[in-house]
Amino acid sequence: MATKKLVRSREYNIIAGVMGGIAEYLGWSPFKVRLLFIVISSLSAAVPGILVYLILWFMMPLAQEQ
Repeated sequence: MATKKLVRSREYNIIAGVMGGIAEYLGWSPFKVRLLFIVISSLSAAVPGILVYLILWFMMPLAQEQ
């Protein structure tokens, strides 16, 4: 049984592949994950979305080439 890992996507990357990696992990559309992130980030006053994105960028490893 293969275990899924949360990694940055090489296929669905615009900036760093963070949202594409989350979409691949969840089995969702990358567009929907990006849109959801933008909506949540714009509605949240406590934590800026860019800070969350930067933290994820440095914490998530890049996917292996296949």
